[in-house]
Amino acid sequence: MQNRSEKEQAVAELHEKLEKAKVTIVAHPNKMDVATVTELRKAFRQQKIDYRVVKNTLAKRAVKGTSSEILDDLFKGPTAIIVGYDDPVAPAKVLFDFVSKKSESMSVCGAALDGKLLDSAAIETLSKLPSLDGLRSMLIGMINRPAEMLATVVAQPATSITRVIKAHGEQAAE
Repeated sequence: MQNRSEKEQAVAELHEKLEKAKVTIVAHPNKMDVATVTELRKAFRQQKIDYRVVKNTLAKRAVKGTSSEILDDLFKGPTAIIVGYDDPVAPAKVLFDFVSKKSESMSVCGAALDGKLLDSAAIETLSKLPSLDGLRSMLIGMINRPAEMLATVVAQPATSITRVIKAHGEQAAE
C-alpha cells in the first residue's frame, strides 16, 4: 500500500504524462496472467507508448486540468491507461491487435483525442487508419508520382527515335 507522498508523486507523474499526450485510452484489463501483461507492455514499449494500471481515485486526480479530463467517468473497476505521445493511431493499433488475439483479456472503454471523447467503436476505427509514418510515405509517393510520369513522357521520344534508328540499321544490314 502506498503512503500519501507516494500517491501524490504517482498522481503528479501521471498528470505530467497526460499533459503531453496526444491520445489517452482507458481500458479494463480482465484477469490477465503475468505472461500476457508482459507481452502487452512489451508491445506498447516498442512503440514508445505508456501503459499503466492505476487506481481510479488517483487517475481521477491526475486527469484534472488535462485534455483527458473527459475520461473521468470511465474510471470504474480495474483501469488501465494507455498514453500515446507522437502518433495517435499507434496506441489504438497495438491495443486492438492485442484485443483481436485475446478479446477476453481486455475491454476498451474510451479515449480522449484532442479533447474529444471517443467510444470503443471510434477507437477501433482509428486503429485501422495508417500510422503517421504510413501516411508520410503515401504523401511522398503522391508527390513523386507526377515527376515519375513526367520523366517517362520526356524519355519516350528519345526511346522511340532509338528504336527507329535501330530498325533502320537492321534493315540496312539485311
